[in-house]
Amino acid sequence: MRAVIAPDPGGPENLVVTDLPDPVAGPGEVVIDIVASALNRADLLQRMGFYPPPPGASDVLGMECSGRVAELGEGVTGLAVGDEVCALLSAGGYAEKVVVPVGQVLRVPAGVSLVQAAALPEVAATVWSNVFMIAGLQADETLLVHGGAGGIGTFAIQLAKALGARVFTTAGTPEKQELCRSLGADRAISYRDEDYTEILREAGGADVILDNMGAKYLGGNVKALATEGRLVIIGMQGGVKGELDIAGLLGKRGAVIATSLRARPSAEKSAICRGVEEFVWPLVADGSIRTVVGAEFALADVADAHRLMESGGHTGKILLRT
Repeated sequence: MRAVIAPDPGGPENLVVTDLPDPVAGPGEVVIDIVASALNRADLLQRMGFYPPPPGASDVLGMECSGRVAELGEGVTGLAVGDEVCALLSAGGYAEKVVVPVGQVLRVPAGVSLVQAAALPEVAATVWSNVFMIAGLQADETLLVHGGAGGIGTFAIQLAKALGARVFTTAGTPEKQELCRSLGADRAISYRDEDYTEILREAGGADVILDNMGAKYLGGNVKALATEGRLVIIGMQGGVKGELDIAGLLGKRGAVIATSLRARPSAEKSAICRGVEEFVWPLVADGSIRTVVGAEFALADVADAHRLMESGGHTGKILLRT
């Protein structure tokens, strides 16, 4: 099978499309013939040598995919060869085939094409697990999501609105801000020209903040929290070390939570996937949440896909088609 690896850390030019043996399903596993995968920021970090796959995982990049079931391992039930599925992966999505624990395989939601389904597993699992399972966002509470025009942001806006929350988001350009509003954001804030901390404080604060920036936004996020607010940090685009205003956090009885999805045990990922299927997929199927795909590339053009993500010029998800 063809697959993409990064044998040496570096820029997009270091990505290599190579031939590897086809994977074989072990007990409790499924082999998927991949139709499409999608890029995530973690892929860029892995390519640069900063975010290796979990122990025992493939060196092939890619944390999600969609395709058709090709092989069932011993003990797998509820699926059949040929079923259209998508999957949350630890690695291996930039390829023609992948093997994955059955608990991380999800049926494609009704009304979503098999290709576009590749845009869903990582964002759905990330938003559901962090914003709702961990931070406990409730109807009538306020969510602030940074980077609202990206893959996670576009999904978080829609899911939070569908479940009755008020949504504030940051975005860089007028076009991206308009996209956020079209997806249901109550307020799209220009992080270039406006102070999101003041806007949120005037609005009563954010009950939950979903942050992919890390150190750069730590101080502002604490200021933007409401009383008993929960800050969930899921990325480090703005650096890894910041100063925490403990007095400010104590005054708000706030919480700072840092989580990652990739390295969690398969049993935890499976539980998240079941929650996604039960609570999120019906909202996708009825049109409350739509997939937002900004660009598609062939697997052979993976370097160009990484360059686009690094430029920040895209919206929504970037897909790779096999």
